[in-house]
Amino acid sequence: MSKLLWINPFGNDGSDQSIYAYLAPQLASDTVLRVTALPRGPEHVEYHYYESLILLDLLHTIKRAENDGFDAAVIGCFYDPGLREAREITERMVVTAPAEASMHIAGTLGHTFSIIVGRNKWIPQMHENVVKYGFRDRLASFKSVDLGVYDFMKDLNETNRRLTAAAREAVEQDRAEVIILGCTAQLGFFRELQELLGVPVIDVAVASLKYAEFLADLQKRLHWGHSKKYGYESPPIAEIESWKLAEQYQLGDLWKR
Repeated sequence: MSKLLWINPFGNDGSDQSIYAYLAPQLASDTVLRVTALPRGPEHVEYHYYESLILLDLLHTIKRAENDGFDAAVIGCFYDPGLREAREITERMVVTAPAEASMHIAGTLGHTFSIIVGRNKWIPQMHENVVKYGFRDRLASFKSVDLGVYDFMKDLNETNRRLTAAAREAVEQDRAEVIILGCTAQLGFFRELQELLGVPVIDVAVASLKYAEFLADLQKRLHWGHSKKYGYESPPIAEIESWKLAEQYQLGDLWKR
């Protein structure tokens, strides 16, 4: 059995139940899923300032999950906020996020992919992630549908129309072989789109869930977890204790050995 934590990285638990209901049918029979939002903060992370505000609570939520016996965590935003930092502070638990998971899956299913985003604002940071993850030469294009995070579910027909037009253009003009729906708010549109277009369409919420299950299984069976050599080396507990970081940030026994 694997315990998986899905984190909505914002201070609003209003979507926790709907995310759980959407993801639960995709779970392996031996996976237990918990969905949680953060205890405070902005209600979306479309801006870099908002993203910076959530990082402290996000990282400590992940560390507490490891202490509580979770096997994997998903940071539920396509910006992948805090992913490297989370892997640095965990020793056993694996951590993933939608952009990384989706690009790896898409890179297996086709030679090129396009990412459908909500707003042009999102593209620079998402493009940085494409480059960072090593997929620059596989990216066919970004396509914006001019919708913010909370706009996707306001008018499902209009959202579907915009997604269809953008994805069709990506396939027919940009020669994309796989489409990634680049926001966890784009829930439930992928099946109709891939039937219409005849290419794989990646729902990033589902992709990151399944990728987390896969990574947790590798860790359990083969002990293939995040390397602690070099990039993901964990900060020394002795430093954390000597600097009294737990006391300064009111973290309780988070870092107790």
